[in-house]
Amino acid sequence: MQRFLISCFMTALLTASVKTSIAGTGLFFNPLTQSAAVASSNHINELSSPWQIPVGLTQENLLSLQEIEADASQSIIRVPSGNASSMFDMIAYDDTGRFLFIPHETPFGAGVSRHDIANRTTVVLFQGDRGGALDPPVWANDYGAFDPARYTPAGTLFLGEEWTAEGRIIEVMNPMAAPADIQIRELQSIANVAHEGINFSKQFDNTIYYIDEWNSGSLYKFVMTTPGDYTQGQTFVLAVTAFDGNAADLWNDPSNENAVRTGAATWVAITDASGNPLTAADPFRNGPTNDPRENADTRGGRVAADEVNGTPYGRPEDMVVTALANGNEVLYIAITSERTILSVEILDDVNVNVGILATADTPKNVGYPATTGVLNSPDNLALQANGNVYIIEDAPNNSDIGGDIWFVRDIDNDGIAESLDHFMSLQVDGAESTGMIFNPANANEFVVAVQHPDSTDLANVPEGFGDAVWMFDLTNVVPPPAAQ
Repeated sequence: MQRFLISCFMTALLTASVKTSIAGTGLFFNPLTQSAAVASSNHINELSSPWQIPVGLTQENLLSLQEIEADASQSIIRVPSGNASSMFDMIAYDDTGRFLFIPHETPFGAGVSRHDIANRTTVVLFQGDRGGALDPPVWANDYGAFDPARYTPAGTLFLGEEWTAEGRIIEVMNPMAAPADIQIRELQSIANVAHEGINFSKQFDNTIYYIDEWNSGSLYKFVMTTPGDYTQGQTFVLAVTAFDGNAADLWNDPSNENAVRTGAATWVAITDASGNPLTAADPFRNGPTNDPRENADTRGGRVAADEVNGTPYGRPEDMVVTALANGNEVLYIAITSERTILSVEILDDVNVNVGILATADTPKNVGYPATTGVLNSPDNLALQANGNVYIIEDAPNNSDIGGDIWFVRDIDNDGIAESLDHFMSLQVDGAESTGMIFNPANANEFVVAVQHPDSTDLANVPEGFGDAVWMFDLTNVVPPPAAQ
């Protein structure tokens, strides 16, 4: 009976929230009180229960490098690069919730795998020819560091290059096809930056938001000429009105130490409506992800943003798009180096307001037993159907303590968290959690990947378990006692 009531409680919350699209919930689980200790490679924790989790939450392994490579009927990407040889990253679901798309954040030879949850099988859809490993690298038919994967409203799949290769967005035109029939194209309309967060507006069917993961990284939007056609449109970069620092410098350089980077802001065009550059720098220039102050070959989007005084942030990474209680669209963006989650409230086509959802100083587990955990290197974000937001940390805080996942408690949905509640903590040596995403067909389910564990490096960990994906179910989560 208790499980039935809890399930009904969760379902009611989720159903109500889908109708309003703006509600969040209060705390619905018993929060953790400390970060997890990290166990050695191939420890039983890694093989059966990688995360410390609240009572009633379940975790089930869907796939691992070890399992796939032991089965001749399956395929997976592995390049010679130690524990970076596969690097499962920001996973995408298809609309039915049956298939997962796993991008591989490898230094070269990157591609994407498709996992069929129903049949528990994984196949590589495509990967580069490893020309990026040559000296000098050749990227014409190779790809590197695919970080984001995003299933699009058109039923295609976006993959973005982050820290290696050339900063391109590659679109898989038919992601449900057999591998031999897969068709891809490079989107020349999306500026070349260090891609991680890329997402679609929920209120404007012609708008895509994305970021440059750099310690002077900017925020961008692309407005399609025709909704659903990702090949032509206009590109903008975000500029805070009161910002008086140096856009080309890092967020924490002396020139930006006291610069205002929140408050009223506008979208500044870096191309015209047909996509032609308005800046001296070509925003669509391919290139490495290096410092444009010292290199002339840097990816063009970064240089173009600096040219129009695009506001710099400290490694903006993932983003989710939702709505505030007032109905305005809001982007929540993980700013890793600043240990901050930014909020960007969309006021109209031009004007926005930049605020703060949460920082490392946001109170933890308010009203419940305290945690000794701290918010460190917020990297990925996940959005639940009811509007709840989760923060996923980068690599472990140190060699002994695992990275955490936090629940953002914002009951009044004003874009300012009342509490960060300690949700999960990773116990795997050398790894980080990544790719947390909720199943679009089952709001109680989500998946998370274990990325670059030491066990992926077979030279050091023979028969290592490797990168893996796990599924979680919230149905029977035990709610907390009354707040103190």
